[in-house]
Amino acid sequence: MSRIFLVPQARRGGFFGDIIRWLIMVAIYDICIGAIAQVFGISRFAACFIFLGLLLAGSFVAYVIRQRMSPPADQ
Repeated sequence: MSRIFLVPQARRGGFFGDIIRWLIMVAIYDICIGAIAQVFGISRFAACFIFLGLLLAGSFVAYVIRQRMSPPADQ
């Protein structure tokens, strides 16, 4: 007999909370992309690629820092 353990969710809000969270994220990303497009005087499409590149570079830096800070498994 298998037991199913219910894990309580850390955040509440359900379906509508997820939709509101998604809309806020899209608005923030749109503001960032629009600001990049205005500052550099380029199209929003090109600014989108710059924004994605910045996110990729940031995630790579975070990955490298995490790998250096975490103790190796061999020790």
